[in-house]
Formats: sequence, structure tokens, C-alpha cells
Amino acid sequence: MKISKIIGLVILILAAIVPCKAQEAEGIELGVKGGLNLSDLYTTDASVSDLNYGLNAGVYAKLNVTNRLAIQPEFYVSTKGASIRYNNALLTGTANFQLTYLELPVLGAIKLSQHLSLHFGPYVSCLVGAKVMNGANVTLFNFEQNIDINKFNWIDAGLILGAGIEVRTVTVGLQYTYGFVKVGRTQTFLGTTYKIPDTNNGVVSFYLAIPINKMEKNPITNQYQL
Repeated sequence: MKISKIIGLVILILAAIVPCKAQEAEGIELGVKGGLNLSDLYTTDASVSDLNYGLNAGVYAKLNVTNRLAIQPEFYVSTKGASIRYNNALLTGTANFQLTYLELPVLGAIKLSQHLSLHFGPYVSCLVGAKVMNGANVTLFNFEQNIDINKFNWIDAGLILGAGIEVRTVTVGLQYTYGFVKVGRTQTFLGTTYKIPDTNNGVVSFYLAIPINKMEKNPITNQYQL
């Protein structure tokens, strides 16, 4: 499934839910969230692992428990991966892994001040797309193809730690995501077991969170504003 179709599906779900829920739940903040990913694959089997640039986009709900504490479930699409440079007796080159996940974190948000908050908690995600581009010193091994996701662990899980600064009602934030599950699934070839890639996901994300049910209509322009 293409990432554009996934984002479109998330937007359609939000458009259907928010108008109903925004009036029902005054203590619940509903909104959209998106930004830039800088992702890496942590491995000891390669010379160097270079960052990939990707996106994150989805929706969230913030349920206030106290004035200082809130529970924040989220649902979004996130692109991860890295470019792994290898050098062995047969080949040298770079393999670029592009992985697309549907991610579901459940975060605890602690408000430290009027504008600053910390958030942390677990996440689980589902791999919905994988592409590998390989460039080697032997042209025969150069390729770009979509990979069967059954060759990867299609479920990932881990922890998220981050912080956000609220400007009016919009939050600008930074968070770090680390997966505990190896990206590559264990496979066997001629009696030898291996994982490609034998790595864990790690992502630094910059994001912008915009609440939908906190938008107010300007009586002069008749338009909604934050």
C-alpha cells in the first residue's frame, strides 16, 4: 500500500470522527500530528549506517487525568530505515532500506510548565511496506525492488521519549523512538540461519501537533483559527 493512500485513509478517519467527538468530549483534545523523521538501523554487521529522511503523519487524542498529567494515544504512519554500507571479501556497496509502519503509541504526558511538557511510553507498530535499493561495486548486484514484508518482522514494539513546547494551542516537539524487535526475520539458507537486516529501528522525529477541537471561529472572518 502506498504511503499516500495510508495518509489519505488516516485523514478520512479523522474527518469522520472529529466532528462528532469534539462536542462530546470537552476534556479530550483531538488533533493532527506530523513532521520529519531522521531514522537509523542499529547494526554491528556493517561498516557504517547512514540516516534516512522520512515522514510521520497521523492523529492523536489527549485525555487529561489531572492538570499536570494526560494520557495520549496516537495513530500515524511513519517511514523509517537507513542506508547501510558494507565491505566484505566479495562486495562493497550500500543497501538503502525504506520501511513504512503504521504506529500506535500510548504516551503519558507530564506538563512541567505552562508551555513545556514531557511525554514517554510504549508503542507497537505494523510494517505495511518495504523497499530496498542496493548499489554495489559489481553492477550485477545493483537493484531497486519492493521486498516481501514476510522477510521482515511485521510487528515492532518499543519506547518513545520526547518533549513539546506549546505555542498558543499548537505544540512543536522532538521525540526519540527505539524499537526492541529486530527488523529482519530469522531465515534459513543451506542450513545457515540469518537476519537481513539484523538491526533495530531508531528514529528522531520533529513534529507539529495541531488540536482540532480547540480551534475557534473568528466572528469577523468567519474562519477557524488556532
